[in-house]
Amino acid sequence: MAVMAANVFGPMLTASEVAAMLHLHVNTVKRLGDRGELPFYRVCKRGDRRFRLEDVMTFLDKNR
Repeated sequence: MAVMAANVFGPMLTASEVAAMLHLHVNTVKRLGDRGELPFYRVCKRGDRRFRLEDVMTFLDKNR
């Protein structure tokens, strides 16, 4: 199942990885997700956030 999901969604990043990539605080990344500016998916029972690399790159292009 996990392999199938990886093929469908592409590379997935944690909020911390996105924060490091965009030079932002992790709370800012989460806030962008909550506002709908940066799409994310909830995974596992804890509801951890995962961001698609493609969505992060699109966000970066739009906000340069």
